[in-house]
Amino acid sequence: MKLERETRERNKNSLIIPKFMNYMHLSAPNSLYLTRVSLFLIFINLFSLSLSLSDSRISEAGLFCGNSTATANFIPIFVKEMEVLSQLITTHHWGLHAVNNSTPPIYGLAQCFQDLSHTDCLLCYAVSRTRLPRCLPAISARIYLDGCFIRYDNYSFFNQSIDPSRDTVNCSSSYGESINNNRTITNLEFKKSVGLLIDNVTRTAVSNGGFGVAEVKGVYGLAQCWKTVSSDGCRECLEKASEEVMTRCLPSKEGRGLNAGCYLRYSTKKFYNDETQKGHEHSGVSVTGAAVAIALSGAAFFMLTLFAAYGGYVRLSKLKQERNNLGQVSASYNKSGLNIKYETLEKATNYFNPSRKLGQGGAGSVFKGTLPNGKTVAVKRLFFNTRQWVDEFFNEVNLINGIQHKNLVKLLGCSIEGPESLLVYEYAPNKSLDQFLFDKNKIQILNWKQRFDIVVGTAEGLAYLHGGSKIRIIHRDIK
Repeated sequence: MKLERETRERNKNSLIIPKFMNYMHLSAPNSLYLTRVSLFLIFINLFSLSLSLSDSRISEAGLFCGNSTATANFIPIFVKEMEVLSQLITTHHWGLHAVNNSTPPIYGLAQCFQDLSHTDCLLCYAVSRTRLPRCLPAISARIYLDGCFIRYDNYSFFNQSIDPSRDTVNCSSSYGESINNNRTITNLEFKKSVGLLIDNVTRTAVSNGGFGVAEVKGVYGLAQCWKTVSSDGCRECLEKASEEVMTRCLPSKEGRGLNAGCYLRYSTKKFYNDETQKGHEHSGVSVTGAAVAIALSGAAFFMLTLFAAYGGYVRLSKLKQERNNLGQVSASYNKSGLNIKYETLEKATNYFNPSRKLGQGGAGSVFKGTLPNGKTVAVKRLFFNTRQWVDEFFNEVNLINGIQHKNLVKLLGCSIEGPESLLVYEYAPNKSLDQFLFDKNKIQILNWKQRFDIVVGTAEGLAYLHGGSKIRIIHRDIK
């Protein structure tokens, strides 16, 4: 019987063989970092909540994060994009910008609703910019506040009017409630008023450059298309939002349509500013309060992105260090002549096809493979995450390579250049002993002579490990 070593730990006079293990460790500095970020996010949420209670136009209607994520290199690009959009918002109340020479590229759009004053616009953008980093490191996100909108993505979406997978509605509000179902007439009248209001505000927006407000029998409405969307796109967007709001929100007293190219809202409370009020700076918060809020939210955004950038830097530094370590070990392998290309072993096992699997051990799975020269081998597939594991793996290979015995499986080579480490052993066609001892079907029963020979062979192998090799080896995982 041939024995397969797995791993070891040293003591003064012998080598003890435990199993390889993957492990993850959260160090104290990382724990402290996560705690600080958590506390900071709580501060951001409380800060944003206090602002929302004082001004309904910065209430969050929807925040949607993409599923795909980017590396930490994306954080500085995101910060730069937000800075450019901030300048455009300050000057024009809307803006678009793209950084398409990065990987991934980033396209950004920000816009305040047309009825907001300059101060309210800056406040709304500051609050939304503070909340948007919750989605990082996602490469796409959009946030709707009741007075402004921000979106970033990895493709040019500026002309997009609808998005079947992301368009939605929000039928709730801090003061909203449903109409009493017993008041059937009121329900019908309310639905009729909402339908008439939405028709009016949609027509107004399409003919008025993308913005419109209206009031019908105590129901108030606002429609806003993004300035990058065409007139036909604005109509398409608002018509879809109207249908969704009428179908899904009524009889709620509050409803919003949140589409890729527009925003639509109705409410029983007047929430928008008249044109005569637009120039005034007291539509919810004072000028001083708005300035303080903008400054605090800007500082919050900066700190949040700084934390995210630091976390990305730490992760990248660790990955870089691990690559350097692997490079040093790989160079040693190349000199030893044991290194076999990962691609070669991948093809030899038909890309680790389950039909080639010979068994499963505590340290990994074993697959049958055929090398380009026709030689049949057993490929053991292992996983590791730490530098300590790499060092032990390298020392393990050197040790096994120096052991030669008729009852020990011979190591032919290894690979650490792929996504996992691989050990290549000579192929033992008689399979594992446990398949004969514990086979329920009893297809092949070992006679007493065969069993005796196996016991003697095992003892000879162990005796060699304990006293026959240069380094005493204690094997603790015999199968």
